[in-house]
Amino acid sequence: MTWIVLLLLALAGLYWWWAIGRPVVLPDAPSARIACVSYAPFRRAGETPLDATAFISPERIDEDLRALSQRFDCVRTYSQGQGLSAVPQIAERYGMKVLMGIWLGGDAKANARQIRLGIATAQAHPQVVRGVIVGNEVLLRGELSPAQLAGYLHQVRAAVRAPVTYADVWEFWLRHPELASSVDYLTVHILPYWEDRPVSPERAVQHVATVYAKVQHAFPGRSVMIGETGWPSAGRPRQAASASVVNEARYLREFLRYAATVHMPYNVIEAFDQPWKRAQEGAAGGYWGIFDAQARPKFAMQGPVVEESLWWAGWLAGLAGAGLFGLAGIWRRGNDGWRGWTALALAGVASGCALAWQYRQMWFACRDGWEWTLSSLACVLALFTALLLARRIAARLAGARPPAPPRWLRTGWLFALAFYGLLLVFDGRYRDFPLGLFLLPCAGFALLGGLTDRRERLKPSLEECFLAAWLPLLAAAVLVQESGLTPVAWLWLGMNLLLAVPVLVEWRDTRLQPQQP
Repeated sequence: MTWIVLLLLALAGLYWWWAIGRPVVLPDAPSARIACVSYAPFRRAGETPLDATAFISPERIDEDLRALSQRFDCVRTYSQGQGLSAVPQIAERYGMKVLMGIWLGGDAKANARQIRLGIATAQAHPQVVRGVIVGNEVLLRGELSPAQLAGYLHQVRAAVRAPVTYADVWEFWLRHPELASSVDYLTVHILPYWEDRPVSPERAVQHVATVYAKVQHAFPGRSVMIGETGWPSAGRPRQAASASVVNEARYLREFLRYAATVHMPYNVIEAFDQPWKRAQEGAAGGYWGIFDAQARPKFAMQGPVVEESLWWAGWLAGLAGAGLFGLAGIWRRGNDGWRGWTALALAGVASGCALAWQYRQMWFACRDGWEWTLSSLACVLALFTALLLARRIAARLAGARPPAPPRWLRTGWLFALAFYGLLLVFDGRYRDFPLGLFLLPCAGFALLGGLTDRRERLKPSLEECFLAAWLPLLAAAVLVQESGLTPVAWLWLGMNLLLAVPVLVEWRDTRLQPQQP
């Protein structure tokens, strides 16, 4: 059984990397051109609109809009100030329209400043500003009451010629229908990935059509625009909604086909990836762009799409892992024949592929030097644990009886897995599943436990038993939260069982030993 598991782990790692490098055939979009796209220029390292001193130069905005004008007829902005007031003037050079945003929040002085700047900009460029969006999801965030928001809307409507609207997720329009009288048209956000009940990419466009019809029915005779819709290319899965490049391409292509048949106004979120959003929305928040943070397109609107063009790097990592584990077998241990070396090679391939997967996840998720350092140290510790356990597994498969690994090592991993399990249960909306990290110790301790004779097993500590009893419960709670629809959540439950079950079996066996004659 140990040989079978080692072989399956190595093959699974190689297959996963190979699979994400295969071209996926998707339906083509009717055109590569898109009506309107959300635009925020804060895409470079360290840039964030949350920094009050941040300023984007007109030259940067000109460079962005010149490139966007090749594919988009319109851009939507979200705030004034920080250089964004220059967007309408620059957009006019390239024949683009602007859905101009005025940011509202809980600060009355900041709101007044935004209103003043927005009115001045809209009055200066009436031929470019297609609409003024006063406030974005301010009701969702609970920063203003409907009455306060209506006051701001009336103030702007009285001062500008362009149509005025407010943008929020569709449920909040249904909860506050009284706001419809304060706007010229409704702007709703429909994001299947972020729904309270996330929608799979295969059903996402149908969900949009259903919601759009529901809003139209609730507000008969009123114009309704989809102000935000899209799909993230990276981040944690949410039930049946999985974030990936392929799924982003699938959703956008199918949405554009649908939008072309009903002739509705829409805006796609968003032009460029926004790494700063990861602080608020987890990894997924930073990867809604059609272009990445370096302004490179992630996929074409026609033809097959590849999830990871560097898939072969995972195979190289597996090969490097096999070599490293082979060197570890030489150190302080003689050659135990083909059994020992084969076991080390298989464990090395599986470990290398898993750590490469974890590094890929870190590439999307880590925001700063501290997170990179902490994640890298965790990977180093996982690799050290895997090397230590692989040498003992290989020795036992070759017929030797090496000493048991230090108890503190397993206790540490039990604690780490239980702690992260608590985070996933109580604060897991934006947290990733670090499968590549925990696979190494979980699989290693499980295989070594299966090879250890019952008479050789040591009684686990009370702390180990306590943690081991909680691991499956926490993982099962995560699975329930995901409605059993997330394959990664099932894998997470399996890894928790791999680490917990051997501890509980040892506890049972050592309790029975004194009763035997």
